[in-house]
Amino acid sequence: PAPTPTPAPTPPPAPEPEVYQVNELAYSVAGDHTAPEISLGETRGAVWQRTGLSIGGTTYAHGVTVHPHSSVVIRLNRPCTRYEALVGVDDLTKGNDSAHFPVRFPVRFSVWGGDGARLWESPVMRGGDAAVPMGVAVDGQKSIRLVVEPAGPFGGVALADWAQSRISCR
Repeated sequence: PAPTPTPAPTPPPAPEPEVYQVNELAYSVAGDHTAPEISLGETRGAVWQRTGLSIGGTTYAHGVTVHPHSSVVIRLNRPCTRYEALVGVDDLTKGNDSAHFPVRFPVRFSVWGGDGARLWESPVMRGGDAAVPMGVAVDGQKSIRLVVEPAGPFGGVALADWAQSRISCR
């Protein structure tokens, strides 16, 4: 009888990505370059790392909150593949539900690569709107920049959230 061919070995499964929550990243000036970190020297505006934030009446486990005119630079420090978040105006922003204040603090979110190219931009978001899910590939980037800008009158006084904000790396 003819010999039975030996089946090829099954390759091992791809390793699970390491996921870094942005609300748990270290703040860094020089950095230890072993994991993603928020670069204080390049970040414009305060970054509030939080748990239990709320957008459009829905509470999220974690995220970061900033004011418009902010730019948060995250040095990736390793090969990373994806950045994901749910974006919107934080429910702590006063006047979101007021009939006397119909502007509702319009803002726009965007993610930029370290090479200066915009990777993603949100529609105009207003207080009381539901969060918008976003995800963007960051393969080959050394850093990303999370930007929030006012998109109309009174947008500069809003609190803007990057809820469930996380980076997946190899």
